[in-house]
Amino acid sequence: MNQQPAKITAAITAVGGYVPEDKLTNADLEKMVDTTDEWIRTRTGVSERRILKGEGLATSDMVAPVIKQLCEKRGISTDEIDCVIVATVTPDMVFPATANIACDKAGVKNAWSFDIGAACSGFLFALTTGASLIESGRYKKVMVVGADKMSAIVDYTDRTTCILFGDAAAGVLLEPNHDGFGVLDSLLRADGSGRPYLHMKAGGSLKPASIETVTNKEHFAYQEGQSVFKFAVKGMADVSAELLERNNMTGDDIAWLVPHQANKRIIDATANRIGLSHDKVMMNIERYGNTTAATIPLCLWEYRKQINKGDYLVLAAFGGGFTWGATLVKWEY
Repeated sequence: MNQQPAKITAAITAVGGYVPEDKLTNADLEKMVDTTDEWIRTRTGVSERRILKGEGLATSDMVAPVIKQLCEKRGISTDEIDCVIVATVTPDMVFPATANIACDKAGVKNAWSFDIGAACSGFLFALTTGASLIESGRYKKVMVVGADKMSAIVDYTDRTTCILFGDAAAGVLLEPNHDGFGVLDSLLRADGSGRPYLHMKAGGSLKPASIETVTNKEHFAYQEGQSVFKFAVKGMADVSAELLERNNMTGDDIAWLVPHQANKRIIDATANRIGLSHDKVMMNIERYGNTTAATIPLCLWEYRKQINKGDYLVLAAFGGGFTWGATLVKWEY
């Protein structure tokens, strides 16, 4: 009797991260806009964020070091990488893809690469895409990096948004696994009717750049905080609960919740909804703010020594558009 080959899953075999050196603290922001450290911390949980400074530096300059770091940690050469997917809403330029540029800067010669834009859910969308490439059996080493230079699209005179965002990149290497480790399930959602609440008005084909769009500050991230907050709490919490239910699991089975770092109150609501105590929730929003597509892999990078082989993780996000989702991962190393 022919034995069925074991199902291929996409295991995370290395984690890497990059944060710029320059810090923007709440004290710095107090001098720039009408706000206070206490007001920012109580509403968002953020104390400082990192900013990529320097002439000619862009998102790809944070992605390239992550690619190199992942290769180093795994002990592989850049020639072995099959594909690089970069999740970002702050690409270096409209085209070519930031992934293409980062591969060039990191010396990756044999991979195909592309960007995914799903705002703060971008890493989850890219992770599921990368996992599918591995599961197909056609690719052996796929890198998924979330990266955003949010300082490039934040209006530092708008106190409602400038307190939230920072710059960073982080990512994972995916490889085939036959022992049931890796990306096990994902529930991803999108609803384009949410776009009025969180978007960038100009710079696309709808409203190309002009003197008017620049003068009217339409190339900055725009957000209606209260509406987004309500949608985010419900979206992230519901989809995480649904994912566990679908896999016959409860919060007790989960070692870690890895939530998108948008706002401490949204994170707390998601943890409560799936019955997780706060010591099982990865958080670094205090030091980095909301780095959009980078927040989830940045948490994995920072907490990697506290995750054990066989641990179940729920990764959850909510982003502009709207996009949201949750992914179940069994840790491999």
